[in-house]
Amino acid sequence: MTDDEQHVAMQLILAAGDVKKLAFEGIDLAKKGDIQAAKANFTAAQKRLGEGHQAQSDYIRDHVDSDDGPSLLMVHAQDHLSMAMTTIELGRELVEVYAQMAKQKYL
Repeated sequence: MTDDEQHVAMQLILAAGDVKKLAFEGIDLAKKGDIQAAKANFTAAQKRLGEGHQAQSDYIRDHVDSDDGPSLLMVHAQDHLSMAMTTIELGRELVEVYAQMAKQKYL
């Protein structure tokens, strides 16, 4: 594994961690009734996810003709990024549920 691959893998893992943190904070804000702040968190999470996705795309583009497959660390990092995407998708749904509950005075 090259230093470049390690660097990219760490970028992906850090981006994924930031995304998940922002998403879970957004869910917590929605649970407390602050829907606008929750949505702002998800906007920030989506932006951070885009940064991670760009690093992944750049890596793939630069190594598409390589005979070496990705390292276990890179596969692990890509898995983290994928899970972060899922966290955003599900989290946004939860925010909408909390928003509907707030409208109905269930919160």
